[in-house]
Amino acid sequence: MDRQADFVLRTIEERGIRFVRLWFTDVLGTLKSVAIAPAEMEGAFSEGIGFDGSAIDGFTRVYESDMIAKPDPSTFALLPWRSEGPGAARLFCDILNPDGTPSIADPRHVLKRTLTQAAELGYTFYTHPEVEFYLLENRHRAGELPVPADLYGYFDNTPHGQSADFRREAILMLEAMGISVEFSHHEGGPGQQEIDLRYADALTTADNLMTFRLVCQEVALEQGLFASFMPKPFREHPGSGMHTHMSLFQGDTNAFYEEGAPLQLSKIGRSFIAGLLMHAPEITAVTNQWVNSYKRLVGGSEAPAWVCWGHNNSSALVRVPMAKPSKGNSTRIEFRSPDSATNPYLAFALMLAAGLKGIEQGYELPAGAEEDVWALTETERVAMGMKPLPTSLRQALDVMESSELVRETLGEHVFDFFLRNKQAEWEDYRSQVSQWELDRYLPRL
Repeated sequence: MDRQADFVLRTIEERGIRFVRLWFTDVLGTLKSVAIAPAEMEGAFSEGIGFDGSAIDGFTRVYESDMIAKPDPSTFALLPWRSEGPGAARLFCDILNPDGTPSIADPRHVLKRTLTQAAELGYTFYTHPEVEFYLLENRHRAGELPVPADLYGYFDNTPHGQSADFRREAILMLEAMGISVEFSHHEGGPGQQEIDLRYADALTTADNLMTFRLVCQEVALEQGLFASFMPKPFREHPGSGMHTHMSLFQGDTNAFYEEGAPLQLSKIGRSFIAGLLMHAPEITAVTNQWVNSYKRLVGGSEAPAWVCWGHNNSSALVRVPMAKPSKGNSTRIEFRSPDSATNPYLAFALMLAAGLKGIEQGYELPAGAEEDVWALTETERVAMGMKPLPTSLRQALDVMESSELVRETLGEHVFDFFLRNKQAEWEDYRSQVSQWELDRYLPRL
């Protein structure tokens, strides 16, 4: 047993931990959990814990249901909201087949496999997400409209406000679990919050995001509120995105930085952006995986709708933030389409794969957009060579279905399940009769 596993076992004993939760996600990014007794941990580290994979969306079929969850000791953290009474902790798991090989259905494995491909090229992939979400007064019930927890706006400072108290408590919990937060503030919509996680390697960031969503929901419930990561809960207010900053490092050197180059951006960085732009429509079904995601991607309110890039341009799909001359290693790019309800393991894998494809194939970066993309006419955008992002889940799935990049990155199993699941979601949505239709058509048709 390695040193990290020994450390976990000692900590469990010293802290009197009574419940250890083993976490993993299904293909859609839903967090799954099984609690085991401390006495089972040594066996879990060496052999894993068996479970019925056929009961997990997208994992396996009934006649081959046995699967193993093997905890990753590097992900050990105490659960701070279980501070009263018997202590609890969590570890993320890798999902294995009975013979000990990685499961092709495990989203965490999909990301690890893509990170290995990057490592073979000499790169480490770092991400830094800006996570937006709404704080609501009520958990939604059928027939009810969501009610924001406050009526404030972007960067508003509210004395003794619920939102500020919520962010403070959530950040303290995250930091108690070893998850560093860089910024937090009130976002543009009433009740809308943003908390930005500090840069980390992409696998750690994905694990942190899964923890982040649960922490926010736990803190909200303690305060009599509800935290929702739905991409667009209000027609009249901004959607919740997850603008993701990315960079590649070669050892301790930022591969995106080149002193004296335009925007201090190296050829590797420019080709990475070109890869993202080329393949953005193909990966959108995963970075924006819900029917509701496309109510946000209509342009305006800092949500991109067209494939383009720009320097410090928040209307572009890819933004290159201003780099400080003295801080070359902070050079990065920002991908602005993902929403905060995505499966981060699959999303990061595809964002990395698209960028690597641009590097490997030597894609040329087109001219950047300096104008406000939302203010241009569609004719002007087309004349500038911009392509639209998919405008519905149906369009996104059609583009994804023909994508070799997405199929190769996700693997046949995850690709096929994801596609079938989302096609079924679209068909279910397509048959619904909305309140808008009733209000508009019933009185006059």
